[in-house]
Amino acid sequence: MHRRPPRTALRRAALSVLGTLAVLTAAVHPAGAAPRAGGTPAPDPVGRAFTEAAAEYGVPRDLLVALGYGETHLDGHAGRPSQDNGYGVMHLVSNPDRHTLELASRLTGESPAALRKNTAANIRGGAAVLRSYADESGLDRADRRDADTWYPLVARYGGAADPSGARLYADTVYTFLSEGVKARTPGGEELTVRARTVAPDRGAYEHAAVASAQSPDYPPALWVPASSANYAVGRTAAISKVVVHVTQGSYAGTLSWFQNPSAQVSAHYVVRSSDGQITQTVRDKDTAWHARSGNASGIGIEHEGYVDNPSWFTDSMYRSSAALTAHLCDRYGIPKDRAHVVGHSEVPGNDHTDPGPNWNWTYYMQLVGGSTGGGSVQLTFPSYDTLRAGSSGAQVSAVQSLLNQQGYDAGTVDGAFGTKTTTAVTSFQRARGLSADGVVGARSWTALLSAGTTPTLGQGSTGSAVQRLQRALTAALGRTVSADGDFGSGTQQAVRDYQSSRALSVDGSVGPATWTALQAGR
Repeated sequence: MHRRPPRTALRRAALSVLGTLAVLTAAVHPAGAAPRAGGTPAPDPVGRAFTEAAAEYGVPRDLLVALGYGETHLDGHAGRPSQDNGYGVMHLVSNPDRHTLELASRLTGESPAALRKNTAANIRGGAAVLRSYADESGLDRADRRDADTWYPLVARYGGAADPSGARLYADTVYTFLSEGVKARTPGGEELTVRARTVAPDRGAYEHAAVASAQSPDYPPALWVPASSANYAVGRTAAISKVVVHVTQGSYAGTLSWFQNPSAQVSAHYVVRSSDGQITQTVRDKDTAWHARSGNASGIGIEHEGYVDNPSWFTDSMYRSSAALTAHLCDRYGIPKDRAHVVGHSEVPGNDHTDPGPNWNWTYYMQLVGGSTGGGSVQLTFPSYDTLRAGSSGAQVSAVQSLLNQQGYDAGTVDGAFGTKTTTAVTSFQRARGLSADGVVGARSWTALLSAGTTPTLGQGSTGSAVQRLQRALTAALGRTVSADGDFGSGTQQAVRDYQSSRALSVDGSVGPATWTALQAGR
């Protein structure tokens, strides 16, 4: 039979570590629940699923909710997998090292497909997995009623390979129990966990040290090294950019995944949503595997959360991450602009969408202390839209700034495409032999972005001329070419593709003929 340590001693020590964890009680982004016919409120299927699963498997309901909230903010993400191939509100995992999805299927009789996509089935599966752990550990019926006895089982559920990572995961769940949770599901349903006094029975995890070593590169951060199988020692290029990511999973789960040799992925830093705590996992001098073509020259910062749920992007996270980015820019001479502080989705050769539309770049760059663009006006974009009279926004400001630089008076750079801007565009097009229609399409963008001096450039070249080239190639080819100012293999391939498609001599370097073609908007 399961035996617990004396409760008095536990209650005296219970919150000693929990107190170091920030409270995460922010509500998920609000959305009104759809009314039923006749105006009556819609049923609460997620809340009911938690209540029914808790009763069926003898797991405390609030513990189940707190665990699901810590994993996903109660958002199943329509069955899409997390970074380590976990699914649904309860993050049931199916990867080479963890198979809680398959275990849940055996225990519940639900198909893996249903567990991935059906929220009620997924919650039931999570409860079944926890109950199986409780049975293995010998928890009797009385023990199971006490949420504090479940601590070692919650730690096991998190899947961390080392005891300190498992304790970090479980402490986070028990912090939610201690401080309470008020959350809203994507369907508009509100779930509540009331604050309570907790005294978790940590068992074997009582003496597992929570990460306390400080980062060797950024003193405010903790140091939890990734598996040596998940990064490369040293670099093949100078550090020239910061790459912003979103974990698609929890903070503790991400740290655990980076320590798993089979992950084959890592980042230099991970930032927690609730309080902005930062953990470094790969040294700055080494190459983390986070952004494909951006690995050699980039420092990757992962942010806890999911791209489609803005509730994860807290002010604490923004401020903490921005302070780290400012430090990195100062240390390595990285310009504090959007040409050098980029999202994962903006790095060429990637199929990721993070940090996504909910990431507030303007606010973030203000906190970093730099500009939101490639200078005083943003010139770098992953693609360039067709603009005409009536258009507005950052790309219109870019057009106005470029026209003014070239001596075509577009007036005040205000982001509004009015009569003066139209006249300036038409004059520029006429001078470059383009169709003078006042519309800024791919050809006009190419000519505007490439305008300026025409130095010979090749692999290894750096600087503002390389950035002009990269922006112009993005417009001309219709695909993102990273405007990082470094003429690497990706830029060389883009030059070759441009030269080939324009019947130029294909040598991958940029001389007079290639500049002439670009500046003519070809």
